[in-house]
Amino acid sequence: MSNPTISFADELRGRTDDQIAMLFTLRPDLISPVPTDITALAARANSMPSLMRARESLNKWQFDILTTICALQEPVSLVEIMSMTSKEAKGAVQALWEIGLLYLENERYRVPTNIRTMVGEHPAGLGPQSNKKIDFAELEAAPKGATEVLQRMVWGPPKGQVADVKKAAPNVRWLIEKNFLIAFDSQTVLLPREVAMHFRGGKIFKDMQSAQPLFTGVARKQKAADLAAIANISTFVRWAEELGHNWSDEPPAALKTGGLGVRDLKRTAEHLGIAENCAAFVAELLYIAGLIVIDTNDQILPTSTFDVFLTRTIEEQWHSLAVLWLETSRMSGLVGKAESKSVAALGPELDRGGTSALKKLIVALLVENPEKDPALDSIKSVVKWLAPTRANDEYVEWILREAEWLGITGQGAISAFGAALLKGDDLGIEAALPKPVDHILIQADNSAIAPGPLTLELANAIGTIADIESRGGASVYRFSEASIRRGLDHGQTGDQIKDFLKKISKTPMPQPLEYLIADVSKRHGKLRVGHNNSYLRCEDEGLIQELLHDKRLEPLRLRKLAPQVLISDVESNELIIALREAGYLPAAENATGILISAPTVRRAKTRPKPPRVITDITAPNPTLITSAVRALRAGERASSHKPRDIPRTTANETLDLLHQYIEERASLTIGYADTNGGVSNRLIDPLSISLGTLVARDHATGEIAHFRIPRITGVSPAN
Repeated sequence: MSNPTISFADELRGRTDDQIAMLFTLRPDLISPVPTDITALAARANSMPSLMRARESLNKWQFDILTTICALQEPVSLVEIMSMTSKEAKGAVQALWEIGLLYLENERYRVPTNIRTMVGEHPAGLGPQSNKKIDFAELEAAPKGATEVLQRMVWGPPKGQVADVKKAAPNVRWLIEKNFLIAFDSQTVLLPREVAMHFRGGKIFKDMQSAQPLFTGVARKQKAADLAAIANISTFVRWAEELGHNWSDEPPAALKTGGLGVRDLKRTAEHLGIAENCAAFVAELLYIAGLIVIDTNDQILPTSTFDVFLTRTIEEQWHSLAVLWLETSRMSGLVGKAESKSVAALGPELDRGGTSALKKLIVALLVENPEKDPALDSIKSVVKWLAPTRANDEYVEWILREAEWLGITGQGAISAFGAALLKGDDLGIEAALPKPVDHILIQADNSAIAPGPLTLELANAIGTIADIESRGGASVYRFSEASIRRGLDHGQTGDQIKDFLKKISKTPMPQPLEYLIADVSKRHGKLRVGHNNSYLRCEDEGLIQELLHDKRLEPLRLRKLAPQVLISDVESNELIIALREAGYLPAAENATGILISAPTVRRAKTRPKPPRVITDITAPNPTLITSAVRALRAGERASSHKPRDIPRTTANETLDLLHQYIEERASLTIGYADTNGGVSNRLIDPLSISLGTLVARDHATGEIAHFRIPRITGVSPAN
């Protein structure tokens, strides 16, 4: 390969300010911090981290064109590229040049050096070029099976294995002797690039798709999609509120490795009446929003921010969660996967780079194709073409599922609310929501129907003494022994629960429910658990004997201290949970024997600690880009002036020259000594002199700077 007559830095140096600005826009990582000069810009643009970020912005067609150029002998003309691909390659080549993955040398293209490393050792499955002459006419006299050997390697990988090159089969030895194969080592042979191209008919790829695949799906009416979406929105917000209240009542304990245990996730899912993966998703969003936190005692509790969240409208609540979903890099779909058993909700292992960009891409596709529920295979193929490095079939499925749960989509199609969220427009959720109701309808089977979304106060109160069984336009609540016990734990009495239900129900309270409340309240607190690692007392000595002989309680290591008192080695909280799971209804008491009612509101003592997320680099604003280009050009001019070119001047001479340039409003270059004695050149526009200090605009930063005159070693015109 001949040495280039022009380097990547030289070519960048010749680009216009608008073209450099375009480069910064397409590759925002190049602007932070602003390179000191063009040479530094070229080095950064050719670094592997920057190239990999640029690679993520390419679609499959553009990357295939880049791969094609890497497979050809540089420099490559546009005509050569199109002959190997198609006429549509012209636009892709221009895009690759604008993003700095190609550069021009006399109307022909080269790639920066590290591009070949990024593309790989064997671009498009092609082996190395041969340094020996190959006569393809000799293939007509090839021994039996020789051509078949070559055909198996034509489309890659271009490597073949043999036991011993010297003792290989006759057809393989013939191919090596005739230069159709290269003996790489004693057991490896390579197919030369020229041979592969001969069999490929001069094409780099079997099939190249220059246009985005067709987006197909089932047609949906926008009105139907919006109705489904608004139901999903109200349901999801209710899930968020219910989860916070439930974890306030019965906070789960965090795993030692961090995150939510499988058992607690299952319990939460059962309480909400949803699948475990959906419960993990709800918990993740609340965690990211700082509405729940792992407290200092390892309990997972709502924060004070959750109380603020409850006071907001449904539209504000949904918007805050939906925006976080679009931005977060955490992938809750990984929770519960068989191949990732150690991945827990709220745990540290859920971050996946590029997740946010993939979500925004998928939602944007849905916005571009309204009233269409995409076929799964279709949207996967489109995503693979648009973002081949980010595409993951499972991730696409999970994102579509989460978008539906959130109400960004309805019946699979983009909702008006999801489209407005992406565009930053008014959502219009409040106008679409049905008005909340302030009553329920108690049924004879210990259930209650809410004929619409309940008011916030009523939803919180009913959620303490009943569990949601089903959701929709009308929600169904179920009263059970466990739910009534939860209300009693909150300090309510049986009579208070009855009076509350009679007040809010439009139907009379059935007798079975009254009996249930009376029975649970009578049994509640009969058995009492105290602190001291821990004791258990009961006036019913028969119940004490039952506990001692209950095999389910053997792990608690209960021991009789007195006829009405037992002690255990486990903590009181664990003892209460174990007894409840065994069907008993214990209550806690304090050191004086007074029954402890759980507080109605339990909040974490620590501040919200949303998890760190991997953020995608966003495009800088035009003002910043303009300033960066100006600073880059100034740095380039300054770097062309060497310290030795600036003659040293005395203090008086320096002052005279500075006053002259200030008067003429001319740019100049100064030699400026730092605190360590090093001298650097600074290209400036002098403005004024005050108290031994020169005030000037520094071209490198575009900002006003102050220079101590005693440190100025010399002054020279900018040109």
